[in-house]
Amino acid sequence: MPKNIRLLVTRQFPTDVLARCENDYTCTFNPEDTDWIGDELVARAAGHDAIFFSSGNKFTADVIAALPDSIKALSTFSVGHEHIDLNAAAARGLMVSNTPGVLSEATADIAFMLLLCASRRSSEADQMVRNGDWIGWAPTQMLGVGMQGKRLAILGMGGIGRQVARRGRAFGMTIHYHNRSPLSDDMAEGAVYHETADELMKVADFLSINCPMTPKMAKFLNKDRISLLPPNAIVVNTARGGLVDDEALIAGLKSGRVFAAGLDVFNDEPNLHPKYRTLDNVVLLPHVGSATVETRNAMGFRALDNLDAFFAGTKPPNCIT
Repeated sequence: MPKNIRLLVTRQFPTDVLARCENDYTCTFNPEDTDWIGDELVARAAGHDAIFFSSGNKFTADVIAALPDSIKALSTFSVGHEHIDLNAAAARGLMVSNTPGVLSEATADIAFMLLLCASRRSSEADQMVRNGDWIGWAPTQMLGVGMQGKRLAILGMGGIGRQVARRGRAFGMTIHYHNRSPLSDDMAEGAVYHETADELMKVADFLSINCPMTPKMAKFLNKDRISLLPPNAIVVNTARGGLVDDEALIAGLKSGRVFAAGLDVFNDEPNLHPKYRTLDNVVLLPHVGSATVETRNAMGFRALDNLDAFFAGTKPPNCIT
């Protein structure tokens, strides 16, 4: 890759990823590792040909319109792209790419960890020990909900959803799912398809939310759908915070309608709804679904592969505009 291509790197990505950036491009880095947004992002883009960024950098229509003419490509270190106005980018003739296909296993691990932690009350148990409140074993102490023989309902049976399903089968669960369309028999691996999401909710002893965030899906898990869940349901979200109506889920957790929840994503991250912090029956993680060295390196390399292809005059493998 010619070193004369000027790349703005907006975050402190993994060391190996930054080393490849520096080897292949003329780079401007962000040693403070803070999210540049709005006017600052536009100002920093001056004198560059492309931007390598993360979901904290919001490319709104106004930001895209104000970018210098030199910018030709945007490569996001993420699968999701709701932080980018794709219509505005396409109108500007910008190439936009993302990093799908490399984080399914890691995110599925976190989803299943949350299913286990929520159902077996690990956060409560940990705090009991740390706070000095554990006075000894008792027959009914910290009773949770078992997984074996239960129904695992997966909303969104893409790469992550299918990996969650495989982990569920290993724990003796039966798999149910809703997708825009049913999977082939080979891909479904015996999972039961439900034509509507509401029908899926009725069998969700354990619910794993793994679908994309779209305007239609905003606050999908609302009061009405929570009312469809079986008693003592477990809810886990590793997709996007906007898929959950926070007030409805908090009410369900408080009332006991939902036994427990595990959340790795939130509305307006990192400013999660403050009432979540007051609840014992919710496990809270700081959006770490893809946070392994191997996965974050793979994401970074894929983002750079997209830029390499673009500047070599070929179509990037993960081009979305």
